[in-house]
Parts: sequence; C-alpha cells; structure tokens
Amino acid sequence: MDIGLVLQTDPPAQLLVERMKRAESAGFTHGWTFDSVVLWQEPFVIYSRILAETSRLVVGPMVTNPATRTWEVTASLFATLNDMYGNRTVCGIGRGDSAMRVAGRHPATLDRLSQAMHAIKELAEGREAEVDGTAMHLPWVKPGARLPVWTGAYGPKALALTGRQADGFILQLADPFLTEWMIKAVRAAAAEAGRDPASLTICVAAPAYVTEDDSPAALAHAREQCRWFGGMVGNHVADLVARYGEHSGMVPEALTAYIKDRHGYDYSHHGRAGNPDTAFVPDEIIDRFCLIGPPEAQLARLAELRALGVDQFAVYAMHDAVEATIDAYGKSVIPALG
Repeated sequence: MDIGLVLQTDPPAQLLVERMKRAESAGFTHGWTFDSVVLWQEPFVIYSRILAETSRLVVGPMVTNPATRTWEVTASLFATLNDMYGNRTVCGIGRGDSAMRVAGRHPATLDRLSQAMHAIKELAEGREAEVDGTAMHLPWVKPGARLPVWTGAYGPKALALTGRQADGFILQLADPFLTEWMIKAVRAAAAEAGRDPASLTICVAAPAYVTEDDSPAALAHAREQCRWFGGMVGNHVADLVARYGEHSGMVPEALTAYIKDRHGYDYSHHGRAGNPDTAFVPDEIIDRFCLIGPPEAQLARLAELRALGVDQFAVYAMHDAVEATIDAYGKSVIPALG
C-alpha cells in the first residue's frame, strides 16, 4: 500500500516543500495539496518546487475542479511539470467544493466534470480534445506523456462516473464499511462500462494522528485535532441529502445520519483544526472516518482498508503534529506495511 501526504498550501510555501521532502525521505510516495486559490496559495507553482527538490514523489491536487481554470490551462500545467520532471503528477479532480463556493459559484455538474476529465487527460498526453466546441492539442507534448486522472466522489452518480471513466477513485474518509460500499459501486460501474474494475487505483484520504499510547487523554486530543474532517465531509453529505433524501437508499445512512445537527459552514475555517462549525461532529464519526491512535492502531485500520482493495492511504495532516505524524509513519507504519 502506498502512503501519501495531503497538505494545504498555506504560506510560507517553503515549509510545505520541506515537509514534502521529509515525507519522501520517510517513504511516502505521493504529495497532495488542496486546490482552492482564494483560501490558499496557487498549488501548481509550488508543485514545481516540490518536484525539483525530490526525486520520486508524485504530486497532484486533492482535488482540482473543472471551473477555476480552463481545461487547456490545467492540462498544460500538468504536461509542463511532466516534461520538466518526468511523469510524476496525478490529476485529482472533482466537482469543486471550497474553490467554487468561496467564490460564490456552484460546483460543476457531473456532465461538465466528465467532459473536463476527458479533455485534460487527452491534452496532457498529447492527443487532440475538444474544449467548449473547439478542437485543440498541445503540439509540444512529447510521446510517452502520461497523466492519471483520479476522481473524488461520494454520491451514486459520481461513483458511477468514476467507474466509467477515471483512472483512480479518491474517497475522503477511512470508514471500512463505507469504503467497501463505495469501492463496490465504483467497480460495478467499471465492469458495466466494459472496463477492468481492478485497473482503477483506489485512494482513501483521511486525517491520521499518531499518539504515543491509547490513553483517554491522548485520544481526546487527537479527536479534537481531527474533528474538522467530519465537517468537511459533511458539506458533501449535505449535498447528497439535498439531492437524494436522507432515507432514499441511494446513499448509506451510515454516511448521512450524523449531519442532522449541522448548521451552516464558514469556509474561512475550512480544513483547519478548531473549526467552530464542526462541533456537531460526534467522536464516533471521528473514530470511524479518521486514523487515530498509536502505530499499531494505524496499522490495524490500514490492514482493513488494504483488504478492501485500497491501494493508497493519503494522510491529511492539518493538525498540530504534522512532522511528528510524518516521522511516526516513516519509522513505525510504512516499514510494517511491507
């Protein structure tokens, strides 16, 4: 199982670069960032620095969207990085949450997302694609250029699109029950589309907080540092409930039930420990969605996820122990994964 690191592009950018270098030295294979350029710094500029100062790390957004940049710009950004540093990028993409809402826009439709996924991949790999009715290609892209496109999804239609079209699936929670349910949905859609379901890379992304022991005090602190994640996931769940209903059967109630006490969301606190809009998130959800506890507890959950077909676990490190978590994974978790 690969291990990735997910960070926000908070200034100073050099700190993020140093943390990604630290992660590569610890055995992490992927370096991911948020992509919401009103809330944080522009990630693609920083990717160039990360790639220049590492040798193996694969980088990409978790996730970009079809609207804040035109598709040919997004494709050119990836293709340029790959030309400079080898094929060491991956395009994580979704409908758009914080990047769109903080700018007063709505997330893209799934049809628009599908078109963007196709165009970005085709252009970045040197083939012709149509963008808003105009056929174009990037003539400078060299043969052999590759850009995997991984889609972030929760709802049934987005999961089906992922199975039909994407190279990988990004699931932003680490609950084994929900992971199994959603992987099955993605793979069923892939099989129905005539694709090999096993060809899709499965990436689970969630906060991990490594404690020295499993004492009540240590676990309580870790939960408070990761409670923000339940609020972030809750934004997507609220969209699903609005679209399908809480008891529709289209989305597992194990995902939707916990947002009943949710009251709004301020994106100025998005993805940050101490987010005041996430008080509604119960400890039980944090324990299900995140990896909290000493290394042996982390390894036990990772073993569950790997048995379900997860190829990568990406560590959200938005808490007060970023370096400690990187080091703990490098010392006690990654070597034990084999």
